[in-house]
Amino acid sequence: MRNVTPSPPRSPKILRMLGWVAVGALVLVLCLVFPRVLAFVELAARELRYLWWLILLGALGAYFFFFFGRKNK
Repeated sequence: MRNVTPSPPRSPKILRMLGWVAVGALVLVLCLVFPRVLAFVELAARELRYLWWLILLGALGAYFFFFFGRKNK
């Protein structure tokens, strides 16, 4: 009879890092396959310099909606 001991479980840290590497590789491949997407992302990042206040207002609105809109019973 053979000894069947289970292998030690993998660390969640390794799986999380592999997930980030996979996402990064996917983004890189998509940018190489669709170069216009890369140009769009660059343009969007450039425009965010001027529209940062719009993102700030959206975040502030979401904060008020979720935290001050609750009714405690």
